[in-house]
Amino acid sequence: MKKRAAVIGAGIGGMASAIRLALKGYETHLYEKNSETGGKIGEIRINGCRFDTGPSLFTLPELVDELFTLAGEDPREHFRYIALDSSCRYFYDDGALLNAWTDRQRFADEAERVTGEPRENIIAFLDECAELYDLTAGIFIFSPFYQLDNFRKPESLNVARNFRKLNAFSTMHGVISRRFRSTKLIQLFDRYATYNGSSPYRAPGTLNVIAHLEHNMGAFFPEKGMREIVTSLEHLAIRCGVIIHTGEEVLSAVKEGRIITGLETTTGIMPVHTVVSDVDVIPFYRKLMMEEGPARKQERQERSTSALIFYWAMNRRFDELDLHNIFFSSDYPGEFRSLRKGEVSSDPTVYLFASSRVIHSDALEGKDNWFVMINVPYNSGQEWTRIVNEARKNILAKLSRRLGCNVEETIGAEKVLDPPLIEKLTASSRGALYGSSSNSRFAAFRRHPNVKGKYGNLWFVGGSVHPGGGIPLCLASAKIACDMIPPAG
Repeated sequence: MKKRAAVIGAGIGGMASAIRLALKGYETHLYEKNSETGGKIGEIRINGCRFDTGPSLFTLPELVDELFTLAGEDPREHFRYIALDSSCRYFYDDGALLNAWTDRQRFADEAERVTGEPRENIIAFLDECAELYDLTAGIFIFSPFYQLDNFRKPESLNVARNFRKLNAFSTMHGVISRRFRSTKLIQLFDRYATYNGSSPYRAPGTLNVIAHLEHNMGAFFPEKGMREIVTSLEHLAIRCGVIIHTGEEVLSAVKEGRIITGLETTTGIMPVHTVVSDVDVIPFYRKLMMEEGPARKQERQERSTSALIFYWAMNRRFDELDLHNIFFSSDYPGEFRSLRKGEVSSDPTVYLFASSRVIHSDALEGKDNWFVMINVPYNSGQEWTRIVNEARKNILAKLSRRLGCNVEETIGAEKVLDPPLIEKLTASSRGALYGSSSNSRFAAFRRHPNVKGKYGNLWFVGGSVHPGGGIPLCLASAKIACDMIPPAG
């Protein structure tokens, strides 16, 4: 009889873990309390428009391809994506517009033309980000660096020899502002702190590695939208023999000493040999393990930011827009001061994603589908109805001013996603998108590891654990955890 593995939560990390465990010979069961897999990577349809509801940026696509390759399949036969010419279009309040071309030479030329920053400074910074990635990725992203054996690896010794290059004792903004004179370019690179829900004015300079993924390695987009990542992996999981239980919630873990022997679900008790959790660690400990101590320990860490998202089916098309667009705040430090106080700035930076630029059928002819998002604090009991109404007004004012029309009059239909609803739908504690923030040079060391010594058959994946949130890091967490799990045989 095969050993049985159970994965709790069918987000991207849970899905990847289930595939890997099935390929290791386990009878693998994937449990998802919602009616569909995918976690934050969902989709909705409004007034003839299709919307990806969650993550919209796709980098390191080889991490998805790897799962098909492990199963002996050609990734391109099941999942296709395109390389983008531009990773983002930046709109500044003074009327400036900058295209972040994925060809870095072209980007440097564009940035010099728009901002006046010498192109050699830009290329030098991108080279620095690439070196930072090469130095740190093997240790901090793709391995359980918190384990003692990891510090004995040659890669760790190389990090120690080049520790100064990590900029661990400077903030992201501090490093960037020393590299550039242009405030526009400083703001552009500062924004990468928000990719894991942090502040560039507090997160360590090591996180400038994030810019490397877009500007040196490229940005991509699935031919059928972000939801296709989940759909293709779900089909792969089924071909690998994974048994998927959607609409079946795991209620508690059955423990015997230092081993989890079973999971109680809404349909009964399932005996297990191995458990992987893709659930936010705070509700996992509190609700499934009935262990308040570890939950409180995690809660003492600062939560990452959350998001306020408006899904707008527009009655016209705006040719000024690209796939990814940023409308910058005119007071970036003030925006992050507000977030730290649990508030939302009256002048927030607005991210606008229009998937119909690539998938024309995502909007009706001559119309647009807008995913409009701002960073907001995690839910700590704020009056969200008031915050949503005020933010909507401020967002519309900014977009109308920059696009030269009354944007509100062009909205045909709307849905809204705020932190309380994010918490309800995804079990993300307080609606924080990335678990704990990275607003400390020690944050990486305090992040929950992929394995805890107390239970010998329990592993953790997903955005609330090492190495962090976002599609690439969640996929990395699955690889780290499953590489530590012995084969079923």
